[in-house]
Amino acid sequence: MSTQVKVSNKEFEVIFETESKTSGTINGKAFNLDISQLGPNIYHVIKDNRSYRLEVLEPADGKARLKVNGTIYEAETVDKFDALLKSLGMEKGGVSKVNELKAPMPGLVLDVHVNPGDAIKKGDKILVLEAMKMENVIKAPADATVASVEVQKGQTVDKNQVMVRFA
Repeated sequence: MSTQVKVSNKEFEVIFETESKTSGTINGKAFNLDISQLGPNIYHVIKDNRSYRLEVLEPADGKARLKVNGTIYEAETVDKFDALLKSLGMEKGGVSKVNELKAPMPGLVLDVHVNPGDAIKKGDKILVLEAMKMENVIKAPADATVASVEVQKGQTVDKNQVMVRFA
């Protein structure tokens, strides 16, 4: 499974080959890690015969500050929806005012988490869309107020169909 990771504004594609996430590829180059946990959020990592002390500072929702051998890095994992938005030329955070939320792909609405009149914040869960046998959590692209919900649980949607309108 491919994961996009952003560290100090550099992007990497990480593909893990094992469930333990100790080997795979980073931007096509193979890696193998030996990881030992030293304490809560503190690890000893050996990569390419080099030793690293890794401390995870302030982990929160796909973002973390990492302290590696005394140097602090900002790290963020990018979920599949964010990667899809980027591939469509719609960077997350680049939208200040939105009028509507359209389906990024055809699918089945599994759950709706908002109602008309709800005030939502950027990143809040709006609905769950099943596409290609995968559940995709559709999140708010910006702070807004829900004007209307155009879909309901169990409904199928087409790509670019309006699902939610904002005031």
